[in-house]
Amino acid sequence: MSKLLISLAALTLLFTILSCQSSSKAPKTSGSGSGLGRLEPLDAKFSELVAPDAKIEKLSEGFGWAEGPLWMGNFVIFSDVIGNTIYKWQNGRLSEYMKPSGYTGTTPRGGEPGSNGLTLDPQGRLVLCEHGDRRVARVEKDGKKTTLVDNYQGKKLNSPNDVVFKSNGDMYFSDPSYGLEKNINDPKRELDFNGVYRLSKDGALTLLTKDITFPNGLAFSPDEKTLYIAVSDPKKAVWMAYDVQADGSIANGRVFYDATSYATDEHPGLPDGLKIDKNGNLFASGPGGIWVFTPQAQVLGRINPGQKTANCAWGDDGSTLYMTSHMIFCRIKTKTSGKPPGPSK
Repeated sequence: MSKLLISLAALTLLFTILSCQSSSKAPKTSGSGSGLGRLEPLDAKFSELVAPDAKIEKLSEGFGWAEGPLWMGNFVIFSDVIGNTIYKWQNGRLSEYMKPSGYTGTTPRGGEPGSNGLTLDPQGRLVLCEHGDRRVARVEKDGKKTTLVDNYQGKKLNSPNDVVFKSNGDMYFSDPSYGLEKNINDPKRELDFNGVYRLSKDGALTLLTKDITFPNGLAFSPDEKTLYIAVSDPKKAVWMAYDVQADGSIANGRVFYDATSYATDEHPGLPDGLKIDKNGNLFASGPGGIWVFTPQAQVLGRINPGQKTANCAWGDDGSTLYMTSHMIFCRIKTKTSGKPPGPSK
């Protein structure tokens, strides 16, 4: 009898441990927002954009790889690329917004199958870069998805990563191979390059460049005369700048800033998602967190959440910067502001 009781007790303890381990892996909120990381000012002008006592607030955690935050008017959504899920965060509460988010196939797969970059088009409709389904899609008012683009000259895209709209309705997106299970060596890969494209508002697809090894985050300057492209290449960790031509093409590509020497194990991360404030300053995820640049490429400082930081987005009244940092979703209040995507007000 005592042996049976001991066995039952052991099984109960084992079940409790396994349950705790399972629940600890599930995404969860972080109460009222616990602090993390640090600010790293490198120039006095940094304090004009981010107050010295500003805190990085951890809002939720437990994600596989958080990406693509987007302000939706009164709440934020963001992708868990590994979890194939879009989450919604509103007033301290976390919930699933869309699942599956980027892979609707029935064959199990690994890697990063979910949605990545998210934005709103000029009509306010959600547009997603979908790794697993290898397309850029739009969610219609009835909740159904429309494929905007899934191939170039008959060959499947790699895995669309980030997307931005110009004010005239043209869509620009990057298409590296991160969403393929074996990346550039995946046998299902049909294009032999990683490209950046423009889909005009009338549906014409144009390859803008195939000369960037791993194009990632995209952002326009406030006057839309410059397109910034993050390059997530550990051998060439740079942000590029291109002149936007009258016909929507890009030209005169040049290195805006080279962070290759800083991209070490001590400073995890690579150039990734980025956003621009009202004065043209860049808030760009890279090695060691969010880099803050002037339009002249002067580094003012970094917002360092302490983990690889993938992306950021303006929200609330435009002065809050929401950030996705590996397993964590967080935010910081700034002294500047940027315009979230969507209809012009």
